[in-house]
Formats: sequence, structure tokens, C-alpha cells
Amino acid sequence: MSGTRNPPAEQLPQFDGKAFAASLSTAPGVYRMYAADDSLLYVGKASALRKRVASYFSNSPKSPRTLSMLSQVARMDVTVTRTEAEALLLENQLIKSLMPRYNVLLRDDKSFPYVLLTREQWPRIAFHRGPRAVPGRYFGPYPSAWAVRETLNLMQKLFKIRNCEDSVFRNRTRPCLQYQIGRCTAPCVDLVGADQYAESVRQAGLLLEGRSDELTTELSDRMEAASAALEFEEAARLRDLVSLIRTLQSRQYVDGHAADLDVLACAMQGSTACVLLLAFRDGRNLGTRTFFPKTNGEESAEEVLGAFVSQYYIEQTPPREIIMDREIPDSQLIEAALAESAGRKVQLKWNVRSERAGYLELARRNAEIALVSEVTSRSAQTARSEALQQLLGLPEPARRIECFDISHTMGEATVASCVVFDAAGPVRSQYRRFNITGITPGDDYAAMHQAIERRFRRAVEEHTDDKPGVLPDVLLIDGGAGQLAQAKAALADLGVTSVVLVGVAKGEERRAGHEALVMEDGREVRPGAASPALQLVQQVRDEAHRFAITGHRGKRQKARMTSKLEDIPGIGPRRRASLLRHFGGLAGLKAAGVDEIARVDGVNAALAERIYANLHGLPTPTAGSE
Repeated sequence: MSGTRNPPAEQLPQFDGKAFAASLSTAPGVYRMYAADDSLLYVGKASALRKRVASYFSNSPKSPRTLSMLSQVARMDVTVTRTEAEALLLENQLIKSLMPRYNVLLRDDKSFPYVLLTREQWPRIAFHRGPRAVPGRYFGPYPSAWAVRETLNLMQKLFKIRNCEDSVFRNRTRPCLQYQIGRCTAPCVDLVGADQYAESVRQAGLLLEGRSDELTTELSDRMEAASAALEFEEAARLRDLVSLIRTLQSRQYVDGHAADLDVLACAMQGSTACVLLLAFRDGRNLGTRTFFPKTNGEESAEEVLGAFVSQYYIEQTPPREIIMDREIPDSQLIEAALAESAGRKVQLKWNVRSERAGYLELARRNAEIALVSEVTSRSAQTARSEALQQLLGLPEPARRIECFDISHTMGEATVASCVVFDAAGPVRSQYRRFNITGITPGDDYAAMHQAIERRFRRAVEEHTDDKPGVLPDVLLIDGGAGQLAQAKAALADLGVTSVVLVGVAKGEERRAGHEALVMEDGREVRPGAASPALQLVQQVRDEAHRFAITGHRGKRQKARMTSKLEDIPGIGPRRRASLLRHFGGLAGLKAAGVDEIARVDGVNAALAERIYANLHGLPTPTAGSE
């Protein structure tokens, strides 16, 4: 895997930056710097393009990183925007999609978790991560999955909103355990009215929006009204609800007000940076989250933090206050852009006192601790990578390692996983799963062949002279000689020869540290538990196993939770509910004959035959009229 080297600076065409800047307008916009090979070097924003671009080519002192970047500039492009906020938005879109060589890049392996309140007749409340494809309201983002689950726990205690999947909800015939322990009102079996349930959903939305003071005031007024009307049971229910909100919320106040802020601290050691986020919403401490941006040579903590703030909050709804441990460049521009995107005032602060100063010091200390841990971890990762290089006889440490694993339960819901590691560790954004189809259930060899073929065929098809397909330096296969032979055959069919193949066979009694590495020529190497090379292989293999198991379980659970009745034409929600209620569930329906099924209200003889055939795997009769 070779790259194109840039020619020495003296051989590059001289770019006249001063003349280019003089030709620009004073409007806001985005500028892009390109090298001679047309690779993107840098993307920046400007409130006045002419002034900002001219500053690069003035005689003012510049950092070595900036001088190195400018020495490679062969051309520049600009895009004029209507406002500075549009410039900030466009800049971050380009940085995220094009990943310029000299920009600070916010690398986050996981999407942020949200609380989802669905939009349907009987809404459910749930944990959500990933694309917002489900209709409903999304509250967040939260800094951790733990914070989301704690919030969901609180919502169920207070408002008793269902959290079950729709396939379960539609097919219930009696209340579940959540109803029995007082965490759901059982709308699945009509134990709560639609209006009452909708009111609970509305109240939950108020609390999730951070409007708890408004909610408690409203509930207190209704409690007094109910008491005056001698509706003492309703008054007692409202009293308990207000008490729970005030007790369970564990409010933390800042300067006498419920906090709605994020606290950010940036720590740096060389070119490694850590940004720690401490989040408060409606007075609740939601915990911390650490980020390790890719600095690309930037050594200024102010620049790194500024890039983080603009890239992170352009995609996430900002709180009313963002407290930082230092002033960042273009703070007024970023503040105005965030306020415009949020539709309300957003303040960036760095000189703070009292409680805010205490939270800022806490964030600083934790950022420094996380940075030390990360640097130590990266040093260990580098040592393991170099050990693997020596073990496999590679010309240089592997820059990209991929590992495949297969997971299924007796052939059911077979899933193959592909995980990716680079020099810094796992690259979760590039993980892939493959749903394996068209093979004999339980045939791991065929599953491995199919997964490898599908992954590398795409790389071959995308390969061009200008942009070669992405291939790993080392490909690990979870399995012995058989799985390795399938991977080798699949790569040979595609003409891929530059990848080093290694099988990872389990040791005696499956003990960790006793694994054998199976080479392409059939040799087996047992480095031993103390080998840093084997430790890296185990780390990658275990991650592939975890990722495959998670995908398989999700696929299997989804298949088992989908009622067979949903696939039968002519069976809608009402008929499905009637059938399940009449027979006490799917098992009772499956035990019934055609005549018994036809006795259910709304089911005629033709539909009963189709239901019976579908449930017993028989040829389905031609659909008639119902």
C-alpha cells in the first residue's frame, strides 16, 4: 500500500497568496487549501474572506505547522456564504466529509445516545442510538448510555410509559411484569384510557425538555383543584407524583438556578489531546465523556478546543451555557452560530467563579487523568504493534488490521463481523456486519467465504489508479486452518494478494494465551500469553467476537419477536388482537384447528385456512375475499 509523496516545496508551482487574497470579497465564507496532487490540506471559515486569507501570507510569525502547510499550497478555493453562521456550518460539514490533512478532527467511535419518545397512538419511551429514522421526539444527546438508562428508569417510575417493542405490545393478551411492579399502565390490554396515557406522555416530555419547574407548578395546581373538588384519590396521586419528581431528580443548582450547561476542559501532551465534557441538564449531573481529537500536528490547546466546540455542537443541540477552561479563537462567531442553530441564546464562558469554577477544576483534573491513561495506552498499543510486525515479518508496523468472526445459534441468524484497528486502536465507525444467506445452516466455512468475498469484492470494484480500494495490511480470521483456507480462496478469486492472512485458533481447553496463529503456509506459531503480539491479536479477535455476538443476538431476537401473524395478508391489528385474545396467545392459536379459528369474530373460512397453513408451514391457499 504505497502513497504519492509530495514533491519538495521548491519544485511546487509558486502560489501567490497575496494576489489571491486581494481578489476576494469581504463577505463571510469558507476557504480550502489544496496541495499539488489536489489533496485537501485545510478547510477554514472566515467572517471576512479577504482579511482572513491575507493573514496567512503576511509577515506575521507563524507556527511550524502552519508554515509546513503553507509551503505545500498549490491552489485555493472559496465559497461565499450569507452569514458567518452558514460559514461555520459549511466548514464543519466539509471537515467531517473530507477530513483535511491539517484540520483538527473530532473522532468519535460511537454515535451519541438519546431518549426516544415515539410518535404513535400509544407512544413508548426507549434508549436510542444511531440514525433518527423512527418518528418521534429525541431528547439528548447524553454523555453516556448510563445517563440515558438512569433517565429512562426515572421516567418509568414517574409516568409509567411503556418501553416494550411494538411487536410485543401488539400481541400481549395480559399485562406484563412492568405493570405488576408499577412501571407501566398496560395500554397493551386497555387498562388505561387514551387521554390519560397521552397526558402522561405530555408530562414526560416536559420533564425531558428540562421544564420540571413548570411541570411541578402545573401538577401542584391540579392537586389543589382536585382536593377542593373532594377528589382525594386524584389529589393523592398528584401529590405523590410531585414528591417523586422533587426527590428523584437530585437537583444540583449553580448560583441558585437549575444548571443547563456543559463544562469543557482540554489537556494536551505533545500532539495528543483530550477534551472532557461534564454535562448538566435541568440541574441533573449527566456524567462525563472524554474525546481524543486527531490533532494533525496542532499543538495549541485553544485551537483544539475551538475545533471541538464548533464540530461537536453543530451536530448536537447546545445547552444555554458552555463553560470552557480557556478562551478559543472566533468565540463570538461560534457563539452566534450556535445561538442561531439552537434558536435561543447560547453563551460561551471561560472566566467563571463560584460553583462554575469548581466544576471547571473538576473537569480539568479528569481531563489530565484521562490524557495520561490514553498516552500510556497508546504507548502499549505501539509496543504491541511493533511486536506483531516482528512476529509476522512485516516491513513496517501494520497500519490497518481487520478481523472476521462468524456467530450463529445452531445455524440460526448467521452473522459475520468485520472489525478494524489502526495504530491508535479500534476504528468503530468502519466496523461492518454481514447477514449470511444462501448457505447450509451451521456451515461456518461457507459463511466465512461469503463474508470475505463480499467485503473484498467492494474494495476491488472501487479500486482506481487515483484512489486504490481500502485493504488491510493484516487480516485475522477467527478459526483454524479450515476457515483460513476459505478466506485464502476468496481472496485468490478476487485477485487480492497483498494482504497478510493469519488464522487465530483456540488453545487447549480454550484457554486465553494458548492460541495458535496459523500462517498461510500452514505453520503454527504459539507466542504465549506474555507476547505483546499475541495480546494485540487477542484484543482484535475478542472485539470481532463481541461485535458478531451482538449482531447475531439482535437479529435472532428480532426474528423471534416478530409475530408470524404479521406476515399473513388480511390480518391487521384488530384481527390479530382478537385471535390472540380468543386463544390466549400464539401457542393456543397454533394448537387450534381451521374450524375453531373460523369461529373468531372477523375471520372467515378462507382466512382461517391461510392462518392455519402459515402457522404450520403448509402451502398457503390462494387468498379469497374476506
